[in-house]
Amino acid sequence: MPYHEAVQRLLDGFVASLPSVVPLRAVWLHGSLALGDFQVGRSDLDVIAVLDGPVGAAEGLKALHRSLEAAHPLAVGLHCSYLRVDQLADASLRHPTWAHREYFDRPVTAVTRRELALGDLSIYGPAPSSLLPATTDAELAAFIRRDLETFWRPAATKWTRWRRDIWVDLGLITVARAAVTLTDGTLITKREALELLPSLGAPAAVVNDIHHRRYGSATMARARRNPVSRLRRGLLARRYVRSTIDELLA
Repeated sequence: MPYHEAVQRLLDGFVASLPSVVPLRAVWLHGSLALGDFQVGRSDLDVIAVLDGPVGAAEGLKALHRSLEAAHPLAVGLHCSYLRVDQLADASLRHPTWAHREYFDRPVTAVTRRELALGDLSIYGPAPSSLLPATTDAELAAFIRRDLETFWRPAATKWTRWRRDIWVDLGLITVARAAVTLTDGTLITKREALELLPSLGAPAAVVNDIHHRRYGSATMARARRNPVSRLRRGLLARRYVRSTIDELLA
């Protein structure tokens, strides 16, 4: 799949640098890169690196990511989890991860695993279909219900965070994707979720705001930064997310 030239340069440099730092087996793409919804400068670059052994000292990986960020503006959005090939089957394990310019441990979720299977895209080594065990519909649904119950429902009680674009965007898109997956097992893209939201009763003004910021011009995105409109947008988004979660988990 062809990518924007700057994205391709970044990914090529990343893959070329990894074998000197970790015992690399494969590099896989998920998220919008794998599902065809990537927007240059707006979407994250979601990557999984599969290793033949442990990461070892974290400093080498930290230095690699920081050097990439210094050389490539888009590298700030490069998020990568590092999984040992002998641990791919256990979705409960936490793995070394670089994301949001920080190094920490997190699991590779059922949603990510399903995205890997759907895209089946490798930019180095064998594809996900040759190494990654399948995620069942039951496993995917159980994860989504748990995520709504333990993360998004509590988040919807903390109103101050809903002034931020990221919470508005991910909140509405997450519940739309969850509604579809819990109905028929299908995992839709963020763009498809955004197109579906009006039919699910989401507030039109909030959906339009998300669409303009994700897919409109930079000028249109900047025009929607009035503090009063942000407050109103956040209240509408939070109320919708909270009520939709209650319906989905009922």
